[in-house]
Amino acid sequence: MNFTIDIQNDAGYALDAARLIAAAQTVLRQQQAAPESTLTVVVTDDEAVAALNRQYRGVDSATDVLSFRADAPPIAIEDEPPYLGDLLIAYPYASAQAARLEHELGDSLALLVIHGTLHLLGYDHDTPARRAEMWQAQEAALRELGISSALVPALETKVDDH
Repeated sequence: MNFTIDIQNDAGYALDAARLIAAAQTVLRQQQAAPESTLTVVVTDDEAVAALNRQYRGVDSATDVLSFRADAPPIAIEDEPPYLGDLLIAYPYASAQAARLEHELGDSLALLVIHGTLHLLGYDHDTPARRAEMWQAQEAALRELGISSALVPALETKVDDH
């Protein structure tokens, strides 16, 4: 399947965009997302993410990743690929978090993309059963990408997106 992942990194943060694209594509393929689905990953600063976190979640602080599912278009457009939504990663926050937890930054960023993409597909962790389902899907993507799932327990209380 062919998916389009747009990485917006206007500040030029040091990251492996291809690895983030691979993380999102892995989830989309494993979850059998609609062919040609698209999403955007915006890598930005803490202030931009904090403002959105405050506006949409009522939380007055930065966080590592926020997920915004796209609404269905009011009118179906023939041959228009499904747009799943946007992921916003606060790079300074995620970088400091990875350093504090002694994780490789690239692994942590890939996990945030995996986690956020699952949210775009409707997964959530608001109940124990839904959390178990989401963590199982997350583990499958991490395994395929060769990333240790050992970084998840340290981050599971830190990943705060919707």
